[in-house]
Amino acid sequence: MDDDKIVELFFARKEQAVRELSDKYGAVFRKVADNILNDRLDSEECVNDAYLAVWNTIPPKKPDSLVSYVCRIVRNLALKKYHEKTAQKRNSHYDVALEELADCLPSPVSVEDEISANELAEMVNRFLGTLGQRDRVMFVRRYWHADSLDELAALLHRSKHYISVRLSRIRKALRKYLIKEGIAL
Repeated sequence: MDDDKIVELFFARKEQAVRELSDKYGAVFRKVADNILNDRLDSEECVNDAYLAVWNTIPPKKPDSLVSYVCRIVRNLALKKYHEKTAQKRNSHYDVALEELADCLPSPVSVEDEISANELAEMVNRFLGTLGQRDRVMFVRRYWHADSLDELAALLHRSKHYISVRLSRIRKALRKYLIKEGIAL
């Protein structure tokens, strides 16, 4: 069933909407949550909570991209659970992905002092628009979906070393871009 039909089911308040959404994208949503949480049960809980959130927000919202809309909800719920469970602990591959970006993004305090989070996000989006498709996919899959280097290597049919080097170069380019845009790092 196409996304518009699923959204129509939500607007009609039919429970079939959740089943159709789950059938079509459930694996994607679980992957997003599991990449952050590394726990099947917690991931399932986040995905189920996301279905409830979608049920409660459609209507009145009518998302342009249903999968992106729900992925954002799943990701936000997974991040919230991640922070609750790991206040002082370390979750290997998700923390590593975040640490990789730490050198090219300003700290939260300086972002509040110098520029709003929305403006920073817009700058990052503009930077991503300057990248080729493969680099853009690599960056988003690593830092939004939290895919591991091994997963990216398999997805893009490249070596893990190649992925690591490309991501390092993209982060350096992002850092230079943000500095050029006047962001203090």
